[in-house]
Amino acid sequence: MSTQPLPLAGVTVVAVEQAVAAPFATRQLADLGARVVKVERPDGGDFARGYDTAARGLASHFVWCNRGKESVAVDLKDPRGLALVRRMVAGADVFVQNLAQGAAARLGLDAATLCAAHPRLIAVDVSGYGAEGPYAHKRAYDMLVQCEAGLVSVTGTPEHPVKSGIPAADIAAGMYAFSGVLAALVRRGTTGRGGPVEVSLLDSLAEWMGHPLHHGMHGGTAPARTGLAHAVIAPYDAYPTADDGLVLLSVQNDREWRRLAERVLGRPELAGDPEFATNTARVAGRAATDAVVAAALAPLTAAEALARLDAAGIACARLNSVAELADHPQLTARDRWRAVESPVGPLRSLLPPIVFPDAPEPRMDRIPALGQDTDEVLAELGVPEAEVKELRGAGVIA
Repeated sequence: MSTQPLPLAGVTVVAVEQAVAAPFATRQLADLGARVVKVERPDGGDFARGYDTAARGLASHFVWCNRGKESVAVDLKDPRGLALVRRMVAGADVFVQNLAQGAAARLGLDAATLCAAHPRLIAVDVSGYGAEGPYAHKRAYDMLVQCEAGLVSVTGTPEHPVKSGIPAADIAAGMYAFSGVLAALVRRGTTGRGGPVEVSLLDSLAEWMGHPLHHGMHGGTAPARTGLAHAVIAPYDAYPTADDGLVLLSVQNDREWRRLAERVLGRPELAGDPEFATNTARVAGRAATDAVVAAALAPLTAAEALARLDAAGIACARLNSVAELADHPQLTARDRWRAVESPVGPLRSLLPPIVFPDAPEPRMDRIPALGQDTDEVLAELGVPEAEVKELRGAGVIA
């Protein structure tokens, strides 16, 4: 039985956001109990709404990043609309924006301006490359930042660099914005003051590049692209099975190699063979290492190979498809799926990864239609119905 509220219950967030990075950050806040008011353009809203129609007519990115929020459609280019948003911010604990570089400052919605006016406010600027420097005003879409941060240079096969299959730069920035808000809320609890928070996609992904970065800076060369293999550990790769599956295994030390050789490969003599006995030797002779592992797994089905590896205490996994992830037995056994309401009906969604066993479940509230909450939020601000009607007629709100 829960004994405590969700940790962010009572926190109000206003977000002028679009695409993935900022919406992903504020969705984490909503999941943990914060009220998140999402400000969108009246003419179409967050442009991520139009990325695709894969989620029963809704955009999959939007479904992923925007549950549990209220949508208010306001034209920030109209002084009347901007004044409404400033009134919303005045009553908020947190403000998050990821407009194009310089746009928030022109509207007076940048973190520095807002925090000067509201000392308890935590205001987050999410940008592509940061507020200063030669790249400050470059367009910064996820794939572009993946390239600038070097992620693409270490991802793929020796012949072909590839981008990550998920928006890694957006996710990284979103999670640092989320954790930055949490840290600022803790500080405000002790000092009584909020303050600005700055997060850039490049800084975030550059941090995630820590291993190859330090390997290259201090070791002289960056790790090579090795497909599913590990650049500095062997065997650590995917191997085909008799039923056309792919099984991955990872040997982290020489003790594990001895177990693999004896209990899975059926080649106990390889445990002490100088060509295989150490990780350094196995990496240097990667082709021979992979060949003996592949030969042992090829006659087995994926299930048989995984069972044998598990019995030997060797880390292993199946290469699953997206469809197989959706039906993953571990997620099912742990009851990780919930139905989230949306304009097209309930949609299956995963619970967030952060679990508070002594609090209610994370909020999994509806995915809002554009402007679904405009009237309610403006009523809370004390805007008369006649004025709301006038603003809607003028296209300032929707």
